[in-house]
Amino acid sequence: MNLIQKSIRSASVLSLILCGALLCTSCGAEVTASTDQPTQWRFAIEETIGSVQHQYAMKFKELIEERSNGEIEVTIYPYGTLGTSDQITELVDMEVVQFAMASPGHLGKLIPVVQVFLLHFLFSDDDEINNQVLNKDPRLQKTFDELYARKRLKLLSIFSEGWQVWTMKEPVHQPEDFSGVKMRVMTSPLLIAAYKAYGASPTPLPYSEVYSGLQLNMIDGQENPVFAIQEMNFYEVTNWMIFARHAPFITTAVTNRDFFDSLPPERQQLVTGVVADLNDYILKVQKEFNQERLELIRKNKPKLKIITELTPDAREAFRKASQPVRDKFIKMTGEDGRQLLKELQQTIQEYEDQKQQN
Repeated sequence: MNLIQKSIRSASVLSLILCGALLCTSCGAEVTASTDQPTQWRFAIEETIGSVQHQYAMKFKELIEERSNGEIEVTIYPYGTLGTSDQITELVDMEVVQFAMASPGHLGKLIPVVQVFLLHFLFSDDDEINNQVLNKDPRLQKTFDELYARKRLKLLSIFSEGWQVWTMKEPVHQPEDFSGVKMRVMTSPLLIAAYKAYGASPTPLPYSEVYSGLQLNMIDGQENPVFAIQEMNFYEVTNWMIFARHAPFITTAVTNRDFFDSLPPERQQLVTGVVADLNDYILKVQKEFNQERLELIRKNKPKLKIITELTPDAREAFRKASQPVRDKFIKMTGEDGRQLLKELQQTIQEYEDQKQQN
């Protein structure tokens, strides 16, 4: 995209979503209204107020403002404020917003290899191990940082928002039960392939349209962490919740690399220090959120049928059915994808072995 096109798009977006405010966001500069006012940073998230992402952004705001002694002010834009998830990523690229959440289901169009996070039955059943793998292993951190850098993004953090849970019109006990089921998925070829492998009819649909899609029988089921199912009331228009523990919902926090590189060293350290402190914090938050919201769901809809776990045989059947999707992932992403999948599998196994030995 040339400079003129970029400027036109930035001006158009700002006029629509920021009430016509005149803001300078070019060349990685921090946004300030005057020397007497705090520097303005904007953080866009893919979820609504009260979500795990919102809690992350709120804590980020609190710590940045506190540790900068009020010199920086962070404004948070919840889902829908600045458009779709795809548009949020574009806004980071244009430096209209400085920070954003970017989930692999959408970011996969820009960085195909991050769709590795969408593969079923890849991660450990242990949340602590997954957190260590994603945020504390230096080898994987270096690998992911390089992958994001190719698209002018700086990866700040990767974290799980909890296990994906199926909410369905009809029960699912084994892969055969997905036959013909219209399953809502994000706009990811890999997620489409995952549910096709189970025999479903995957149906891409924006997050904001899932409730009405279920209500009008346009779709028969969807997947999300428990907190999102409660927050968006998906349980109201389905009859079953199934905890298959097939995949955690993983998201990433990113910033524009040019913007970050333009910051003075002390402000770069401010950002990375806050992010490091948030890694363990957000894991605790998502566990609390998902547990509390499940209790609310049970209370609000006592007749909802909940399958808390699949049988070992059923899990193995789903695991086996999901394996060919890994070949599709490698075909889509080439050698980069092959090496990343291998590295991720080996790292997960190393941490599981280490925990068993201890």
